[in-house]
Amino acid sequence: MIEPLSQEVIGHKLKLLNDNATEPWGLVDGKLYREFKFPSFVAAFGFMTQVAILAERADHHPEWSNIYRKVKIYLITYEARGISQRDFDLAHEISQIL
Repeated sequence: MIEPLSQEVIGHKLKLLNDNATEPWGLVDGKLYREFKFPSFVAAFGFMTQVAILAERADHHPEWSNIYRKVKIYLITYEARGISQRDFDLAHEISQIL
């Protein structure tokens, strides 16, 4: 079973994740969250395609939405009933796409 991370560990890992980020990840409703903005719908959709490949490979799928040039991503591990290392791993990989 995957264990949820403590709030202290989440805070530390969130700081590390955002160290060099221009648009940081945050916490919304107990989930890792980030909004991405792109120059066009096609660019946003291309980004989502790349994330989908990462997510499928990790067998860890985001909650997300796309409205025109914006992509919103929420990460949580339902099996753990909270944020786990899997969420931070995927968030890091997503951030590397940009």
